Amino acid sequence: MTKKRIFLNAFDMHCAGHQSPGVWTHPEDESHRFNDLSYWTDLAKTLEDGGFDGIFFADVLGTYDVYNSSREAAVTNGVQVPVNDPLLAISAMAHVTEHLGFGVTYSVTYEHPYILARRLSTLDHLTNGRIGWNIVTSYLDSAAINLGFSEQLKHDQRYEIAEEYLEVCYKLWEGSWEEDAVVRDKERKVYTDHSKVHDIRHEGKHFTVPGPHLCEPSPQRTPVLYQAGASPRGRQFASRHAECVFTAGPSVEIVKNYVKDLRSRVTAHGRNEEDVRVLSILTPIVGKTEEEAQAKYQSILEHVSYEGSLALLSGWTGIDFSQYNPDENLKHVNSNAIQSAVDIFTKADPDRTWTLREVANYVGVGGRGPVIVGTPEQVADEMERWIKEADVDGFNIPYTVAPGTFHDFAELVVPELRKRGLLPPQESRQKTYRENLFGEGNSRLPSSHPSHTWKELSRGLVT
Repeated sequence: MTKKRIFLNAFDMHCAGHQSPGVWTHPEDESHRFNDLSYWTDLAKTLEDGGFDGIFFADVLGTYDVYNSSREAAVTNGVQVPVNDPLLAISAMAHVTEHLGFGVTYSVTYEHPYILARRLSTLDHLTNGRIGWNIVTSYLDSAAINLGFSEQLKHDQRYEIAEEYLEVCYKLWEGSWEEDAVVRDKERKVYTDHSKVHDIRHEGKHFTVPGPHLCEPSPQRTPVLYQAGASPRGRQFASRHAECVFTAGPSVEIVKNYVKDLRSRVTAHGRNEEDVRVLSILTPIVGKTEEEAQAKYQSILEHVSYEGSLALLSGWTGIDFSQYNPDENLKHVNSNAIQSAVDIFTKADPDRTWTLREVANYVGVGGRGPVIVGTPEQVADEMERWIKEADVDGFNIPYTVAPGTFHDFAELVVPELRKRGLLPPQESRQKTYRENLFGEGNSRLPSSHPSHTWKELSRGLVT
């Protein structure tokens, strides 16, 4: 078996249930405590002590109102609503940890780059360089309408905006302030050498940002860049910009094909394959014995909401599944939402036909990735298989029962992974999130990354 180092993120959201609709009703689930700051600080300590590299926060800016053309099913079943801003607990979580990274989702469609750049730089300072940004273009019409649009922008248009958005952010983060601009010279009464702070003078199709950036360079300058685009346009964007790519698929073969295509696109952009980590979703349900694990799984299944699953799936895909017979085979439909969410059940695996009921039951436990039920050894075996056969670098791990899923994984699976040499010892972890992912001394983006075009701005080489 391979000895490729496995990277681990907890996958969470500031809501109850997250990827397992209805399972918030499980008697052992505490995800309803998401309004309590101690819930998040306790979780951060569990993940840090349990060997996780980071926690990846999903987010949405609207409600899931596609199913039956109403938000009723989502609101009634607690399907990612109510939902809080994922950013605001991170400072407290960082305060009780030293190494845990924080990937946070923010939308380029609805957040202005000048404001978001300051927000993420601030957090990178306050966490000593442990911030990552999951770049999304958003997919809910309900978000668009509440933010002043008549409807969601078209899929590829959202990525066009994202390209310029990243250019603005790179100019602010990498080019606006020179490394030694801040001198803090009390004798001369000079805090910053003004000649080393530069306007970015950005005038584009979607944004006009004269500059300069409001923050001095943070430990990473640019946060670790996550992206989860799986459509052809999304893959092109991810292969150019992302350092970590989050993917989802129910089988090794589906994810393998995605990873192979993504890595070829990365090299086509002049980047190195090893500059991108691919993390796939995987939901572990682990027990000390196989019988114990199966009993946990059955108890979870009893709490899954079928209607909630369809509300979630309808929101992801933009397709109202209330119109379909549950035992009807799922067919490909073009959508303006997450195109890959329906593709993985219709186009990606020609040997498998899914009924709507099967998809809803599958999505109801952990989302769109595999569910692994078994002993620590069995879960570790399956993780090794995915690393070797699908060529992924690690996993985003959602909970089914919170925080029990994370406690079980840390207590039972992490020691097994360490025994196999798949996780480093606790004491070897680095200071910044990027260093934990790419090695000591790699706090900043590599020279092969497109952001370096704008780093030259700070030296007057780009106008």
